[in-house]
Amino acid sequence: MGRYHFVFPRWSNLLLPVIIIVGMTAPPYVIFMVAWGFSPKTTDVGYMPTQPVPFSHAVHAGELGIDCRYCHNTVEYSSHAAIPPTQTCMNCHLQVHPDSPKLEPLYDSYNTGMPVEWIRVHDLPDYAYFNHAAHVNRGVSCVECHGRIDTMEVVHQVEPLSMKWCLDCHREPQPHLRDPSLVTQLEWGWAMTDAERLAEGTKWAKINQLAPSQDCSTCHR
Repeated sequence: MGRYHFVFPRWSNLLLPVIIIVGMTAPPYVIFMVAWGFSPKTTDVGYMPTQPVPFSHAVHAGELGIDCRYCHNTVEYSSHAAIPPTQTCMNCHLQVHPDSPKLEPLYDSYNTGMPVEWIRVHDLPDYAYFNHAAHVNRGVSCVECHGRIDTMEVVHQVEPLSMKWCLDCHREPQPHLRDPSLVTQLEWGWAMTDAERLAEGTKWAKINQLAPSQDCSTCHR
């Protein structure tokens, strides 16, 4: 039986160092990219910018019990949660702490008509579509995405808001649902056991006949 000889061109010898280099660098590169993709720095978990006015949600939403919808008055009707205009703040602060130096940017806005330059904390990329009304009207509370805002002196991001994080909820929404009338009662459910909370969410999933879409076009339009 004859022998088979495979003859490769001389230039193919140049591929050997490339193969060796790729083989040595590819695994660390993949590990780095995965670690970077899930790091808090990448997902913005913990992001806490300094706002032009030191607004305390712990005081307003927590101690005073102001409903989220008083300031963010479009969440039930629009895809966006409106940033409150200066007039909403001044409904109270024309009488409450009118001489506080902390409120100077607010009064400047009121007198000049220029908006306060609030810094957005939860900022989705332009290629991701999220509809607030579609969620809150089906029993997804503010707390599911924003955490216990009513206990925060300074608002910060507590969830990664990543595609996987969204899909996990779409695939199994029951633990995140409640009576839609309770969506702004952020303390609701915290004293329940996991089983009780799941049973309540399952009930509302059936009532609202929820089957959240996992199609790409739902969020990427």
